[in-house]
Amino acid sequence: MQKIRYILFDFDGTLADSVDTALQLYNKVAPEYNCKPIHGEARELLSAKNPTRYFKEYGVTPFKLFLLVFRIRRELGKHMLDIPLVHGMEKSLRNLQQAGYKLGILTSNSKKNVEQFLAHNQLNDLFNFVYSGRHLFGKDKIIKTLIKKEKLFEGGIVYVGDETRDVLAMKKAHIPIISVSWGLSSAAKLATLHPEALIHQPEELNPELILHMGNSL
Repeated sequence: MQKIRYILFDFDGTLADSVDTALQLYNKVAPEYNCKPIHGEARELLSAKNPTRYFKEYGVTPFKLFLLVFRIRRELGKHMLDIPLVHGMEKSLRNLQQAGYKLGILTSNSKKNVEQFLAHNQLNDLFNFVYSGRHLFGKDKIIKTLIKKEKLFEGGIVYVGDETRDVLAMKKAHIPIISVSWGLSSAAKLATLHPEALIHQPEELNPELILHMGNSL
């Protein structure tokens, strides 16, 4: 049995309902980088196991992707007050905090954007830290850096995220993950990677689930 102490959250798609806004911004700026827009089911390609393979079809080279991420982060900063918190998430977060868990955010979005969002939604008091890192293809490495910086007990962490890449990264980092099906990746796609838990509503993210995960580790 292992006691979970820290719950780390992805931001976009997990806490903030921002996936559609981010894709709209990508489609808006893509022509400036000679990249094709992404529509409909093609959004699933963004969470593929090997995204660089699919990005090539849209003209997105690794260098262009680097530029696009920072451009979209900047553009998102203009829309943070319009992006909603995932419905039902605040109650779940407060229940977890009241149960004694320490909460943190690991994101590729900018820290400024996230803090603006948290302040607007009156959630500042819930999170012990916000960590922003360039982890498009190496979140497992970034989370190791975060663990050292924040002096976290590595064996007492669970991660919450919405992408298949999150599952793959946490398996590399040997950190259990709760996958959520309301973000970028579909429930069916997430299930193929066998996360420790797969949930479909924020209400399912509760102290009982975290305790159960700790008992099963």
